[in-house]
Amino acid sequence: MLTFFSDSHHAHAPQYEFFRGERVPCFETPARAEYVKARLAERGHVLRTPQADSRALLAKVHTARYLNFLEHAWRDWVALEEGNGQRQPFPSVWPVRTLRSDVEPANFTARLGLYSMDNGSPLSAGTWQAAKAGADAAASAAALLSGNSERAVFCCSRPPGHHAGADFMGGYCFLNNAAVAAQGLRDGGAARVAVLDVDYHHGNGTQSIFYGRADVLFISLHGDPMTEYPFYLGHADETGEGEGAGFNLNLPLPAGCTVPRWFEALEAACLRIAGFKADALVVSLGLDTFAEDPISKFALQPQDFIRLGERLGKLGLPTVFVLEGGYAAAELGTNAVNVIEGYEGR
Repeated sequence: MLTFFSDSHHAHAPQYEFFRGERVPCFETPARAEYVKARLAERGHVLRTPQADSRALLAKVHTARYLNFLEHAWRDWVALEEGNGQRQPFPSVWPVRTLRSDVEPANFTARLGLYSMDNGSPLSAGTWQAAKAGADAAASAAALLSGNSERAVFCCSRPPGHHAGADFMGGYCFLNNAAVAAQGLRDGGAARVAVLDVDYHHGNGTQSIFYGRADVLFISLHGDPMTEYPFYLGHADETGEGEGAGFNLNLPLPAGCTVPRWFEALEAACLRIAGFKADALVVSLGLDTFAEDPISKFALQPQDFIRLGERLGKLGLPTVFVLEGGYAAAELGTNAVNVIEGYEGR
């Protein structure tokens, strides 16, 4: 399977984050993509640098003022005070209920809070460069599938994207690569696109972007938001609104759920995709469902990812795979390649 990979992902390398109230080394690191790249190369997969410019698609899935903020955030932060180049900015205030979000404050920290859903997505000097390269990979994949030159493409990119909404970052995510791929497939001629999110954490950003649309079906299998991040979205009663009513399916599962139960949910998702008569599929490929993931609580083993790939292959759809979460970095490459080769029937 053709894989898009960009060395620009190294540009996003914050040193630490806050996890459960403590300052800890980042879970989302450059090593994640490098492990996947190494396993792909070992198994003979073709790696290519993305060539498409995603800006036009980004403008369709994110707001203009959010994109402008994100592109210039590090420059603005460094300009505030001497020494900021060696510090990581974090938000400390958010416009929650009764507070206004329509006015963009001049204060940098306030703007950072305006565009953040949490304080767990640290910025670094190259965040925009790395995130934009991931979006370019998604746009490149959609263009290839729309041109019928590939059956499936894997975007080995980081940082991930599925928690990023139209106008906010969060959960290590800045630009929504799955949404870029889906919009690219729509623009390329696919009348109906399904997005399947198999990350341990609900793809709240992707859901919110497409929640009012009938041309993109969003389905997510994830840890129950009553106990698992992102907490405030991902419940089963969220089914879409307006024209999108009935085109959102959440399948929340309890922390520690068994492998058979997880695959039952996957089967329900696949049947819904088939009933939707999708023309193309985007898979938010989170691999933090792995039993040894340090921040997740499902039980999949390496061989289960082969089975996942096999089931997705049976859908018979042009497919864009987009790397999302997965923080057992050393095993991430094996699990990703297992999905791909299961899909290909190797």
